[in-house]
Amino acid sequence: MNIDDRLAKVKYVSDEETHLKINQEKCNNCEMKVCTYICPANVYEWNKKENKLTVNYENCLECGACRIACSEKCLEWQYPKGICGVTYKFG
Repeated sequence: MNIDDRLAKVKYVSDEETHLKINQEKCNNCEMKVCTYICPANVYEWNKKENKLTVNYENCLECGACRIACSEKCLEWQYPKGICGVTYKFG
């Protein structure tokens, strides 16, 4: 099963506020922008025109890969509140 098929089995209830907060100043100093390619759900996009990181938190799978991989430690990551966040379906 490929990643797109697996992602189709994920249910997500989006919170009104992001659970992923970025320190843009630190992020701008990052040369590799690992978060833009380590995330399986493409949550992070580097906007070259605006020179900033865009965060599509609604897509987050809560895997934590981004916070582990971020060498600049510019990401503040928390679990979504209450009933919000990801629910995995199996089968």
